[in-house]
Amino acid sequence: MMTIDVFVRILDLVGTFVFAISGAVAAVNRRLDIFGILVLSFVAGNFGGITRDVLIGAVPPAALTDKCYLLVSVLAGLITFFWYAGVHRLRSPVLLFDAVGLSLFAVTGAQKAILFGLNPVMAALLGMLTGIGGGMTRDVLLAEIPQVLRSDLYAVAALVGAAVVVIGDRLGFSSGVSAPAGAALCFGLRFMAIRHGWHLPVAHLSARKRAEADTSDDEEVS
Repeated sequence: MMTIDVFVRILDLVGTFVFAISGAVAAVNRRLDIFGILVLSFVAGNFGGITRDVLIGAVPPAALTDKCYLLVSVLAGLITFFWYAGVHRLRSPVLLFDAVGLSLFAVTGAQKAILFGLNPVMAALLGMLTGIGGGMTRDVLLAEIPQVLRSDLYAVAALVGAAVVVIGDRLGFSSGVSAPAGAALCFGLRFMAIRHGWHLPVAHLSARKRAEADTSDDEEVS
């Protein structure tokens, strides 16, 4: 029978692969060379997990000690580099792979936090951080505003998926039940947000426009 550690590692590697694909696709879209593509693959696929491991004291991080993480990231980068046309045929490929990676990393982050004895609230928050870490680093390296700060229910979906794992653990459900349920809910919420444009409330007037409006008012008064 599969142990929890093996189950978490498998989900972690699958999440690494799909997040690495999203990083590689974003790199190809920005016309990076093959080295840049491989770097973005590793960053997107592993920095969420590295952040998680550092915060819970699982050092050195698994991504830096287990060669499987590097091999999976390189494989994803090479597949995207040589068969980008096939990957690109998918509808919104970056968003699709990003959503899959987000859901897998959110549940594995929460599950690993539970194994290391974190309380339920912190475990859920760490699961969310694991899910958004790689994508945030990828976007920063590409000089873009991270999707977590502008996309539809990005961090919220990760938090919901991680919370399902934590609640399932508190209720006595096995990780084989709570983890897939959390991942499915996270992916479904993120996918529906992308499809229907769901998002959290935003300010109707940005700080820049507000400043411009104030300047116009001052000019009219003078």
